[in-house]
Amino acid sequence: MAVTRTLVKRRRHRKPPRSIHAGYRGKSRRTQESSLSKENKRQIHFRDGFGEGYREGVQSGIQSYPTVFEGTSIVIPTFDQLALLKLCINSIIGNTNPPYEIIVVDNASTDGTADYLQQLGGQVRYRVLDNNRGFAGAINIGMMMAKGRTIVLLNNDTLVTEKWLDNLLICLHSDEGIGMVGPVTNYISGDQQISVPYRDVADMPNFARENNHSNIARWHRTDRLTGFCLLFRRELFEGNGYFDEGFEIGNFEDDDYNIRVRLLGKSLVMAQDTFIHHFGSVSMKALGNRFVEINERNRLYFMDKWQNPYEWIHQAKQHPELVQGTLPHIAHYYPEHIVVQAIGANIYWIEQGMRRLVVGALTFPSTRMSQVDLRRWPQGEPILAEEVEQRWRGLGDISGLEASVVILPDGVYYHLERGKVRRIISSAAMQAWNLHLKPLKAITPEKLEDWVQGLPIISPPLLRQIL
Repeated sequence: MAVTRTLVKRRRHRKPPRSIHAGYRGKSRRTQESSLSKENKRQIHFRDGFGEGYREGVQSGIQSYPTVFEGTSIVIPTFDQLALLKLCINSIIGNTNPPYEIIVVDNASTDGTADYLQQLGGQVRYRVLDNNRGFAGAINIGMMMAKGRTIVLLNNDTLVTEKWLDNLLICLHSDEGIGMVGPVTNYISGDQQISVPYRDVADMPNFARENNHSNIARWHRTDRLTGFCLLFRRELFEGNGYFDEGFEIGNFEDDDYNIRVRLLGKSLVMAQDTFIHHFGSVSMKALGNRFVEINERNRLYFMDKWQNPYEWIHQAKQHPELVQGTLPHIAHYYPEHIVVQAIGANIYWIEQGMRRLVVGALTFPSTRMSQVDLRRWPQGEPILAEEVEQRWRGLGDISGLEASVVILPDGVYYHLERGKVRRIISSAAMQAWNLHLKPLKAITPEKLEDWVQGLPIISPPLLRQIL
């Protein structure tokens, strides 16, 4: 900057001679060019400085990405409900004692939400999307951004209350076997809805203050927690992965996540000693007549994916791998002898609990998954595409059954791998892993009994964005 000021001063001493008509014609052409030159230089200096700052910021972000803080990331998806979002954020700021960060993901709102978030400055971290990616899509981006040791997923149409996070954290950390914790509220489907004495929301804080006294006797195991407010550890997110974006706009994605948590052997707990206010499905109500159509489509997607989910939960509880303790991650329910792909062009062969980089081109497709999913498998030695082709098709197996898909007379499909037989729970799971492209062989129930029964194979969450 000192050099620039010196140059400016020198130019002031070297004024060009003025024309006798200069007073009438304004600045001379040379003066205009000099001013333009100064402005161009300022713009160039700004662009250079901005670019350098951006590069430094990117490198700093990459280096600090694995770093977490001993606090809670509160992730709020939002869409066109600015007034409610303001109330929600203000309630968090006014009622939250433990360390926390607020992350807002805006689903391309048109009501000034982006401007509001920008005005908040450092009070929140946020991302404004260029299109509406639904509840699951926004939540996934928020979880990817989260830096906290624990994570809360919170609807934008809620008001949190005194000791809300304190009480939920006490419940969650009371038992390693607890996967997720949720509060009770005035408006929701299922067991978490309770009767409240107030009619005016202005009277709500007094009721919540009386209710929110930590009490282990008011914690109850449940089969289902709704997604308006969910608290869990970072380890659960790393083990269970992202929400399924196949559920459009909203509804059933929280049920799907609940099932996956329970398949890991973790329990769901309703904390009745924690109350927050819920205005109630405002975004879904705004859909009007489209709500019924979207809800039915999501219901069918859920049923196609899981068939009878509680059957798999019941079977998993009795499985030796789960009886010995909770499973560390959901990939235990994913098949082996498959190829997967995350960020970038690299494709990996999954075998014996490891991922191996495939060298060369394959004739069959890979399954797209997140970087979080991919990292669950430690990396082994690279493998040639030709060898992958043979193993995937079971060509190197003497019995002709290894790595094959078999079907029983009743139409039930199984995947054979490493001496185990694993039930493919649905056609959705078959398609998701491209198992329908593998050789199919008929088998008798008697022959199937010769194999060790492994965990069932479920679908991975569908991701419409690269995470």
